[in-house]
Amino acid sequence: MTFKEKFGFGCMRLPQTDENDPTSVDQELFNEMVDIYMEKGFNYFDTSYAYHNGVSEVAIRKAVVERYPRESYRICDKMPTWALTSPEDNDKFVEEMLERLGIDYFDVFFVHNINIPWYKLAENAKTFEYVKKMKEDGTAKKIGFSFHDNSKLLKEVLDKYGDFLDIVQLELNYLDWEDNAIEARKCYDLCVEYGLDVYVMEPLKGGVIVNPPEEIKNDFNEFNPDKSIASYALRFCASLENVKIVLSGMSKMDDLLDNCNTFENFEVLNDEENEFLKQMAEKLRSKVAVPCSECGYCVDACPEMIPIPEYFSLYNTSKNQPESNIYRNYFDKLGDEKIPADDCTYCGTCIDYCTQHIDIPEELEKVCEHFEEGFSAYAGAP
Repeated sequence: MTFKEKFGFGCMRLPQTDENDPTSVDQELFNEMVDIYMEKGFNYFDTSYAYHNGVSEVAIRKAVVERYPRESYRICDKMPTWALTSPEDNDKFVEEMLERLGIDYFDVFFVHNINIPWYKLAENAKTFEYVKKMKEDGTAKKIGFSFHDNSKLLKEVLDKYGDFLDIVQLELNYLDWEDNAIEARKCYDLCVEYGLDVYVMEPLKGGVIVNPPEEIKNDFNEFNPDKSIASYALRFCASLENVKIVLSGMSKMDDLLDNCNTFENFEVLNDEENEFLKQMAEKLRSKVAVPCSECGYCVDACPEMIPIPEYFSLYNTSKNQPESNIYRNYFDKLGDEKIPADDCTYCGTCIDYCTQHIDIPEELEKVCEHFEEGFSAYAGAP
């Protein structure tokens, strides 16, 4: 496998015509991005039943399946684990996904987002056994699961199912590599131990890595002004031997072109660069108030449907850019009929679903206090 083959198009965050409507995929722009991506020799598309509320799969059908020969591209899709109620649901969802995409087999198929609560659902629905049969009958060429938990659970899953799986998709980036909550390095090492390929999601940690405080941006610029912050993050992942795919969710043409350039002219990270990224990870961890990757799984689990990632994003921006007067934006969110952060009932349901293992109720309380105090000061300023 060449480094060029490692670059995957993540379709969780496609361009939208309305930023508040995930179903409003900008099909024309996505088609243009797909054409450039394919022309440059890349061909791997990662989606899910849930992405863009189901529209991601439809958008891929329109941009890829209906416009390119089947042998020229690879598609990965994922079983919506959280929606499984019985073994019969497996067939139902797979048939719907194949229909949405307009294909008759998946190149890669995953059990989606295995964590403690959703692993139980997959077990009850016998979904791992089901995907094994998918590979045996040709409905999926390769199979595995995407994982969002610690190394202890990963070992439990691999001990039980690792003998017939091909891939584990991990959240992996240089910020999480040595993080004691995410345990990215330990999870990667386990996959190597069990002989499984690693596919990488969140190499930019939902944008946290590429939207750092100005101080860190300046550090990167001084280190090498000719390389983007994103390029370092992608190269960190792709330089790992057992990593076979690195996904990047791209909603802008500039991001696509920059990422394509990184893999077209790939350079394995050297020792000096690795040490620099280690330093930047330590500095970024000290600067980010809440390390949210904006995956949104907590919102699906929240009984109140609080838009938690949106509030955390505003909070992080406000903490790192106190002069930005972003307080107004927080209250504008409420004006857009968003559920207030202080509607949190502290039930703790969201914590089990958080891919970053954040104590969400505690952090939401800090968000409320910060913006209420800040807005009072902002509103009273001359």
